Amino acid sequence: MSLGLVTVSYIGAIILFILSLGGLSNPETARRGNWLGVVGMGIAGFATVFGPGVAAIGLPFIIVAMAIGGTVGLYAAKKVQMTQMPELVALMHSLVGLAACTIGYASRIDTSTVFATAAEKSIHEIEIYVGILIGAVTFSGSIVAFGKLSGKIGGKPVLLPGRHWINLAALVVVILFGFVFVGTHSAFAAGFALFVMTAIALGFGVHMVMAIGGADMPVVVSMLNSYSGWAAAATGFMLSNDLLIVTGALVGSSGAILSYIMCRAMNRNFISVIAGGFGSGGGTVASTASGGPVGEVSPISAAETAELLNESKSVIIVPGYGMAVAQAQHTVNEITQKLRAKGIQVRFGIHPVAGRMPGHMNVLLAEAKVPYDIVMEMDEINADFPETDVAIVIGANDIVNPAAQEDPGSPIAGMPVLEVWKAKTSIVMKRSMASGYAGIDNPLFYKENNRMLFGDAKKMLEEVAKAI
Repeated sequence: MSLGLVTVSYIGAIILFILSLGGLSNPETARRGNWLGVVGMGIAGFATVFGPGVAAIGLPFIIVAMAIGGTVGLYAAKKVQMTQMPELVALMHSLVGLAACTIGYASRIDTSTVFATAAEKSIHEIEIYVGILIGAVTFSGSIVAFGKLSGKIGGKPVLLPGRHWINLAALVVVILFGFVFVGTHSAFAAGFALFVMTAIALGFGVHMVMAIGGADMPVVVSMLNSYSGWAAAATGFMLSNDLLIVTGALVGSSGAILSYIMCRAMNRNFISVIAGGFGSGGGTVASTASGGPVGEVSPISAAETAELLNESKSVIIVPGYGMAVAQAQHTVNEITQKLRAKGIQVRFGIHPVAGRMPGHMNVLLAEAKVPYDIVMEMDEINADFPETDVAIVIGANDIVNPAAQEDPGSPIAGMPVLEVWKAKTSIVMKRSMASGYAGIDNPLFYKENNRMLFGDAKKMLEEVAKAI
């Protein structure tokens, strides 16, 4: 394939990637956007493999490697549950970071490139240094994020004494060794500087994500998504590949925008999240200073829940991570169809950080074929709760916590939440009275108009559906 044809293919792939991002911004066009991205990636891969930059002797190895990678990806897509999607995304980000690191070191030891001037050589070395730096942070940070999201590592933040000074010292050392790497004529000194920087970057990635609490994990996922994009862009500079540069910039910038949206939805400052977010591993039952319960709850049965729903005119369903764990989205859709058949208005209220990654609940509801037009964002539906007969919360906790508005001393004070307690009756579905992922109490459970439906979400919802 000629260089001109490769360039045209790259331009076509870039256009498809931009259209893909546009399609993914709306649930109704997300499937089309996904396919546009797949086609764009196919064109890009074909043009790269069969372009003039790849020697014919290497083609069999590349094709075998792609076949192995494609098989693993297909297997993961078929076997991974929707509840495991956040950790799978984090794992994929780690692979991008690892790729940036390996390509950086390969570019460093490659002696075939001839530079016309010393400036060109210095620029290339800066590209290598920055690419490995971003890649190493992305790799180790994503591995820790995978561990937290999969439950292999606790969600409680690990805050080292003097952690900000540690970060500052690491940054100074990285900058100093960067000057050594670019300025030295000694291969040993340059290699040593690169190795030290890589070790510091790997350590910083671990330290950064370990210091972030469980409630901030959606921000971490989008942040690592952005890092992986910039790592890909840096790789593009190292390889002089325009497509990688543009694609990486698209992913990096969109991830940064998404991180900003997530932080705004949590009333959080991005820097404060990186410095160490709030939250714990969850799983503790809230209590007063005397050790007793903070209030009394009013339990409700599945049959009574069905009766309330049947008698209502307007219902808002708020899904959370508990729905994902129970894989109850299909039962939720069954209940929705039954209630709508009775002429009852049913809508869904989605918080931007519900679940363990951005858009987690939207994906689950789309999988269950819940109509897109009744799935509303928090800002669209919050004002409707006072006119709602029943608000049913399925496995959500922190995103419906009134302490965000009522308790200035709460760790989530000021965080925008779904105001389910303003409905005539709110029903919260939980396995137990354990606190949410942020590890704080929820006063919603003890309000007079709230009822608690305890048990596995899928089992309870199946009983509710049957009773309806």
